[in-house]
Amino acid sequence: MTAHSTVTAIAPACQVCVRNQAQSAARFARLNKQQTEHVMAVVAQQIEQSRTKPIIVQNIVRTVADAIINELCAAEDFDIYGSVKELSNKIACQYINTFKKQIEQSDSPLEKAIQIAAAGNIIDFGAKSHGEIDIEKELENLNKTGFNRYDINPFRAALERAKSLLYICDNSGEIVCDMLFITQLKKQYPRLTITAAVREKPIINDATMQDARSIGLTDVVSVISSGSIYPGTILNETCSEFKSLYKSSDVVLSKGQGNYETLLPTSDKRLFFLLRIKCEAMAALSSVEIGSLVLLQG
Repeated sequence: MTAHSTVTAIAPACQVCVRNQAQSAARFARLNKQQTEHVMAVVAQQIEQSRTKPIIVQNIVRTVADAIINELCAAEDFDIYGSVKELSNKIACQYINTFKKQIEQSDSPLEKAIQIAAAGNIIDFGAKSHGEIDIEKELENLNKTGFNRYDINPFRAALERAKSLLYICDNSGEIVCDMLFITQLKKQYPRLTITAAVREKPIINDATMQDARSIGLTDVVSVISSGSIYPGTILNETCSEFKSLYKSSDVVLSKGQGNYETLLPTSDKRLFFLLRIKCEAMAALSSVEIGSLVLLQG
């Protein structure tokens, strides 16, 4: 179920996914059996309530994180995936020079940067076998994945006209690839004012301001918090600064599946979605195969 305001029960495949994600989060948080059972009971309750209330997957993932924090008696901003996020950023940063060289030597540096940014979206502990991911292997294979849907011409045309671009980030680790893409955008479109947005609070392995600072993204571009506490961008629950910037930006680049799910219903032609398709539901929605890269105009 995507981010519509109408009540639609969460699809069976998505129910399985959100349960698996909750189990994965419980393992990362090192919950004991009883604590995990408490969390899974919360998931079951949320899924049942989604039959009569406008609850979407992103809401449940947030509720799960809060339930885990409650079981641990931890602070509100406790980062369940903190250690793996730090590792993702560290490993991805080791590939910066390699990716820079690939971009510089490409016949189309911008398109190579787009490919690297899109392929980097595989660093997702909320979707990739729910926590089982070989970051180095995925980074080594970034160049082996191609686009199935590729709205590059509308994207280039939009950039030529634009004065401002809002870049909505997704995951840690992946954010290093985003930084290289943003650097290339700045090089090719020097008059374009770019702002990157990250999550307000830790949720799964999504990037926050701490991640942006740690990899040096804040030295490359202006970075703000979207105000989102979800693994996605539910517009009416973002902060006023983000809402204003979203409304005024000439182009909005949305990274990753969570942002895709939550922003797709807006049907906004300023929007371009850049991601790797990771599940059957999104593959069907996009009319592509699982694992494909897509650059889609909204």
